[in-house]
Amino acid sequence: MIEISHLVKRFDQLVAVNDLSFRVVPGEILGFLGPNGAGKSTTMKMITGFLSPTEGSVTVNGCDITTDTLAAQQQIGYLPEGAPCYDEMTVRQFLGFIAEIRGYGGDEKQRRIQRVVDTMSLQPVLDQRIETLSKGFTRRVGLAQAIIHDPAVLILDEPTDGLDPNQKHQVREMIRGLSKDKIVIISTHILEEVTAVCTRAVIIAQGKIVADCRPEELEEKSRFHGAVTVTLEESVRASDYVGAFAGIPHVRLVEVNEDANQLTLFPAAGHAALLLAVTEVIRDRQIGVLAIQQEKGRLDEVFRTVTGEVA
Repeated sequence: MIEISHLVKRFDQLVAVNDLSFRVVPGEILGFLGPNGAGKSTTMKMITGFLSPTEGSVTVNGCDITTDTLAAQQQIGYLPEGAPCYDEMTVRQFLGFIAEIRGYGGDEKQRRIQRVVDTMSLQPVLDQRIETLSKGFTRRVGLAQAIIHDPAVLILDEPTDGLDPNQKHQVREMIRGLSKDKIVIISTHILEEVTAVCTRAVIIAQGKIVADCRPEELEEKSRFHGAVTVTLEESVRASDYVGAFAGIPHVRLVEVNEDANQLTLFPAAGHAALLLAVTEVIRDRQIGVLAIQQEKGRLDEVFRTVTGEVA
């Protein structure tokens, strides 16, 4: 496992990381979240040994990243933000270069290159220069170099940033496939990444942990958890039906969004099952609706709340 204990990083008077402690075990995909300047990338760099901590320790499967750096780094695959690669190389040349740096040669080198080419579906671009690749293929090349030595730990900094929806889906599927027997830590500011691929979320703000739980538990912290949002037809005014929906048992509050012509109904504590009662009112009053949605919770609202409390 990775064990991070009382990690601190200071740059002169700035405390970038302030007493972080958590563990990650194989099979977990940890989403590491926080606003800009929260200390995410600094923490990643300390975990991978690129920065030395001011205080505290990081161990990777028992190897201290500060005192036993090489042994720890041999177990880590790292994809930095932006997936930097040597643009003038072809994909084949670059992966060969990385394999040699990792200590592989001959048939073993070729076997490992072929394995990551197959895993990341890089065959169509194998002899293209990296500077000619799309962002999606560049990310795949970055992931390929990170896993060429079959590491126990994958550290991925913003792995889907800037990708289109199809490319994001492909990269997320790859990450899920790789995570079965590995530790995966993903630093991201994309909240949808958490529910799409992560099994656990850690949110930091001003260098401190403000939340550590499953994505579902984060959604449950939202005031929208269990709420029902009704989008009405253009011919119907949302404000005309506040009374009808407010009269439903266990509805605590009804909010109107005039711009979207929506009503959001919030349940009283312990009464999350509003959907059936809402549909009955719509049917009985023959209200013209475009959509009804039972909300799981809004991560952006939770994120603002927990990081804003620290700020």
